[in-house]
Amino acid sequence: MSLIRPFAALRPAPGRAGEVVAPPYDVLNTAEARVLAEGRPWSFLHISKPEIDLPPDTDPYAPEVYAKAAENLKKMIDAGVLKQDDSACYYAYRLIMGEHVQVGLVAAASVADYDTNRIRKHEFTRPDKEDDRVRQIDALNAQTGPVLLAYPNAPEVDSILAAATQGTPDADSVAPESGVRHTLWVIRDANAVSRLTALFDAMPALYIADGHHRSASASRICAARRANNPGHTGAESYNAFLSVIFPHHQMKILDYNRVIKDLNGLSEAEFMARVAENFMLEASATPVNPSRPGEFGMYLGGQWQRLTIRGDLIPHADPVGRLDVSLLQNNLIAPVLGITDPRRDKRIDFVGGIRGVGELQKRVDSGEMAVAFSLHATRMEDLMAVADANEVMPPKSTWFEPKLADGLASHCL
Repeated sequence: MSLIRPFAALRPAPGRAGEVVAPPYDVLNTAEARVLAEGRPWSFLHISKPEIDLPPDTDPYAPEVYAKAAENLKKMIDAGVLKQDDSACYYAYRLIMGEHVQVGLVAAASVADYDTNRIRKHEFTRPDKEDDRVRQIDALNAQTGPVLLAYPNAPEVDSILAAATQGTPDADSVAPESGVRHTLWVIRDANAVSRLTALFDAMPALYIADGHHRSASASRICAARRANNPGHTGAESYNAFLSVIFPHHQMKILDYNRVIKDLNGLSEAEFMARVAENFMLEASATPVNPSRPGEFGMYLGGQWQRLTIRGDLIPHADPVGRLDVSLLQNNLIAPVLGITDPRRDKRIDFVGGIRGVGELQKRVDSGEMAVAFSLHATRMEDLMAVADANEVMPPKSTWFEPKLADGLASHCL
């Protein structure tokens, strides 16, 4: 099959998007989902976080949770809140967050190309999280959580998508919890559909930005259904996964900052002396938002410092080692603070840039944390270089905003 293909989306009926669309299932916990869905019977959270409709002590991975998701999906279809398109289409999807605008393509992406790494990964996955998505897809017989992908430079694709957003949208909703506007247009024109398919087929690769567990679970579903289907042709819906694909130059990655509980037994003076071995320090009267790679902010003892790493410590030929998250980890957090496994060490926490550097200062001033570090945001080109090298990004390297909505378009299997 092609790298991508059109599909008949299950989506909100005209005028119902505002009642349906919800934040992604993995950006809020059960308690938060319960509050957000209160008084909203058609919120997609009843499908993506169905434990909110069961007793509070319910295990979110219990079989009855997935059964409730299927029941709630059927209820929304039966009520006419969700309807499936009559034919396979592509969809233009525009996100607006403040001044930032990005326009992408909703499509079914090839599992085979994911399996052969033409759709490139940059993250390890956890089996338990994959298992959860596999059970969810099997229960619903649909993929409801889109994978966020990026495509390399393709001006003609950009132009087709821009043209598709000129007419009246088929869905338009502003998320009350974030203020992000989600707008969808159906692309039915046969010439536009075939041209988009051809243009994507000519691309060397696509890149997973967010959704490694969703794509991995789609691969597992495909393998299982293929094995159980003696008439398998490759054209079945399970051979593709729900995706939204944006031009890489429109993607917005925010910084992903670090806070540490203690100074690893060092006094502040001793710690500063150790930091100065690998970084140039400059006191700052204001919070430090690093303006370029190799520059960091550090908040300690009520004072901000601007840190600049020594140039000879940057391994320019290493796509992982030259990332700012790696430079900070390898030259300060591990050797000075003794945190060698940031995935599991409880002394370190991570703060998404959407919360601002004020959150870093607050957590240190409260006494909860001893020191905080602000980082320059990872660039999309760096992520693509890591994926091209078949390497893995360090933990908590990227924070993508705005987030995609759940419920705007689902892929039925």
